[in-house]
Amino acid sequence: MAARRKRKLKPLVFKTISFKLTVRQRKSLRNYCKARKTTPTKLIKKMIRPYIDNYAVSVPEEYFITENQLDLFKEESAESQ
Repeated sequence: MAARRKRKLKPLVFKTISFKLTVRQRKSLRNYCKARKTTPTKLIKKMIRPYIDNYAVSVPEEYFITENQLDLFKEESAESQ
């Protein structure tokens, strides 16, 4: 029998995203991670996982912001009169 060839895996591509924190925010993040015995990167990835996993293909219409958000207030004021 002939040996099976191993399939070449597609390489993963990673992108870097950066943001700034204040000194107090960084200290708070480090203290929380120390208490939970995790790293800041793991914590941040865990917290944003629902957003990065669920909307890769498309975002439902209900999450889009309407052009004129003041319509919401006009409807409420019309109903109260």
